[in-house]
Amino acid sequence: MNKVEIYSTPTCHFCQATKKFFKEHGVEYNDYNVAEDTVKRQEMMEKTGQMGVPVIVITSEGENPKTDVVVGFDEPKLSELLGL
Repeated sequence: MNKVEIYSTPTCHFCQATKKFFKEHGVEYNDYNVAEDTVKRQEMMEKTGQMGVPVIVITSEGENPKTDVVVGFDEPKLSELLGL
């Protein structure tokens, strides 16, 4: 099981596409609205060094957890990281 987080804004087309992709594949995720949540916005900027959304953080669980950060809606990369 992976822990999936998305940093997004309500008006971002690619954020909506990412969430739709997650829903279609039954992926549970935590959604952080960085337009309103300044703490999460700062956290996102520290992870990526930029303000672009969506930022998707996928952390694998298990003995050797690994964290991947995907900036933008990259369906092939998300599919690969989520094993879809």
